[in-house]
Amino acid sequence: MKVILLEDVSSLGQMGETIEVKNGYARNFLIPRKLAVRATSKNIKAQEHHLRAIEKKMELDAEKTRSLSEKLSDLTLTFTRKAGETGRLFGSVTNMDLAEAVSAHGITLDRRLIQMEEPIKDLGEIEVPVKLPHDVPAALKVIVEKEADAEEKE
Repeated sequence: MKVILLEDVSSLGQMGETIEVKNGYARNFLIPRKLAVRATSKNIKAQEHHLRAIEKKMELDAEKTRSLSEKLSDLTLTFTRKAGETGRLFGSVTNMDLAEAVSAHGITLDRRLIQMEEPIKDLGEIEVPVKLPHDVPAALKVIVEKEADAEEKE
């Protein structure tokens, strides 16, 4: 029986493919679980239309992601933290701190997308990579400065 896959099935193929499977497998497994439909002319046309709609949506999402990447690249985040004489921070700057600072600039960004191997614990300028969908590269420029003590201000 010829069927059109509605979802990716690891042992058979990708969504939208028309494949030949045994009748029992299609009737008892694929069709009841809504993984596939029979490959009739009506279903083939409907699936082609559905795939075109998904492709347009993916293009729009990719464009939004590229614009987000540009916004993030233009952004410079500055943090002031207490630090020792060697330039080592007493605390740290985490991906949660970065996500809050980005949201203060009006950009919503999930903290899990910020790719930090470990929190920032030193003073200086650092580029932190951000993992965005559609493999669009992005990075945040982060500057960590030493907080001036009350004695230094006087």
